[in-house]
Amino acid sequence: MTSKMRSLYLEGYDYSIFDLTKPDRVQIQIYGNSVQGRILDGDSPTQLLTSYTESTGRPPVLPRWITSGAIVGMQGGTDTVRRVWNQLQDYDVPVSAFWLQDWVGQRKTAIGSQLWWNWEVDDAHYQGWRDLVDDLRRSGIRTMTYCNPCLVPMDQKPNTKRHLFEEAKKLGILVKDEAGEPYMMPNTAFDVAMLDFTNPEAHAWFKKILRGMVDDGVSGWMADFGEGLPLDARLHSGEDPIAAHNRYPEMWARVNREFADEWRSGSVAAAAAAEEDGDGLVFFVRSGFRESSRWAMLFWEGDQMVSWQANDGIKSSVVGLLSGGLSGFPLNHSDAGGYCTVDLPPLLRYRRGEELLLRWMEVNAFTVVFRTHEGNKPASNCQFYSSGRTLTHFARCAKLYKAWEFYRAELVGEAAATGLPVARHLFLHYPADERVQAMTYQQFLVGTEMLVVPVLDKGRSAVTAYFPAGAGAWRHVWTGDEYGATAHGGFEAEVQAPVGYPAVFVRAGSPVGDRFLSNLRGLKVL
Repeated sequence: MTSKMRSLYLEGYDYSIFDLTKPDRVQIQIYGNSVQGRILDGDSPTQLLTSYTESTGRPPVLPRWITSGAIVGMQGGTDTVRRVWNQLQDYDVPVSAFWLQDWVGQRKTAIGSQLWWNWEVDDAHYQGWRDLVDDLRRSGIRTMTYCNPCLVPMDQKPNTKRHLFEEAKKLGILVKDEAGEPYMMPNTAFDVAMLDFTNPEAHAWFKKILRGMVDDGVSGWMADFGEGLPLDARLHSGEDPIAAHNRYPEMWARVNREFADEWRSGSVAAAAAAEEDGDGLVFFVRSGFRESSRWAMLFWEGDQMVSWQANDGIKSSVVGLLSGGLSGFPLNHSDAGGYCTVDLPPLLRYRRGEELLLRWMEVNAFTVVFRTHEGNKPASNCQFYSSGRTLTHFARCAKLYKAWEFYRAELVGEAAATGLPVARHLFLHYPADERVQAMTYQQFLVGTEMLVVPVLDKGRSAVTAYFPAGAGAWRHVWTGDEYGATAHGGFEAEVQAPVGYPAVFVRAGSPVGDRFLSNLRGLKVL
């Protein structure tokens, strides 16, 4: 999609390269014998995006519970979760779910704390799992977990109930290598095998795994990975693995979505609860291709470094959020604080400091889902529960997020109906503004009524905000000051943004803005 409102997309799954680095052309290479695609017609980016997602698919409306409060990502077992839960209650944090990715148990590797890829609860790590899940649910808090389309041999784990790798190998539903054996792929510190979702039996088998997870009280899960099908694999369908590599993320999202839909429609009690309180299962994915939004309910951006960097860190998380929104993935978010930690003194150290965590929380308080992550080396990183200061800030950001829940629900509905993202690059609404065209991570819209200018540099306490022409006046949520474009074009202003007071603006006179400001009463203002 260009600033001249020219837009096209490719169909099919052949390997392709889009080169947008040349000043006079957009160049596309396709590795195949033919090419098929569509040219889109529209007078604005929003028209083009709506037209595009009409063909490629849009996500469903999310259950209200996942967007009603913070998703607390943590690990450590039952006692640790209960201890942190008590702290969160002491700090009055609005929580919608605990996301416990280590429900399967942890293994120590060279990468850090990693999971046993065998999708069943580890009763030793989470003693009294069902009691914990039920206690949380009675307080209006859901439990979320983790899975991916890979399996590992479990001969080194003592308390395994089912050896899913061996089951899948016996059924012949794993991706195979040239010798016809399960294709064992190196993944970080261990080897894994992938389920072959070109085989219908793999779909049916994995849905039973998901059913067991939900029967254990789980309401949602991260559906990780899916992007790494080997290019020399042998598949049940016999299809070209290079094309199947691009199709696999869609298949992975589809098996999760079909299960979620079947669970909802197959249970009278579930359907009644869904109508009553916005119930329903939710999964979120990181891998994707053209039609992933037809199947995936929600995206996240994968594993950023715990850094301030533009190429991989807090800044790139905003780039991914906005470019994803322009590419037909309207419901997206990142791990608050990032994930990838490197702690190899004295050679290389990337550890999450307090300031980075606090600023990342402020960014993510204005995305569709507000979820934390401890990272791959939790002990090396600052966490939301590290101190009274971090807990206080986490509570503040969760309340900021809660304050626009009413508008978020409207925007989620709009995403499902039109494909327009919740978090938006300003280009969607101000495409002729050359200053807007040059923006990457500096600021973004939430819908049309809110403007966020995050602090993305260490040690900064002010930002430069840009207000494009034609937008009218914007009101700063903390001071009430109004800013707006001049008759000669857009307007730029330096705005103070100390920690705890992100530079957020609402459209002056907007009912959405007025309600948001009303909901913010009680939070300390400048």
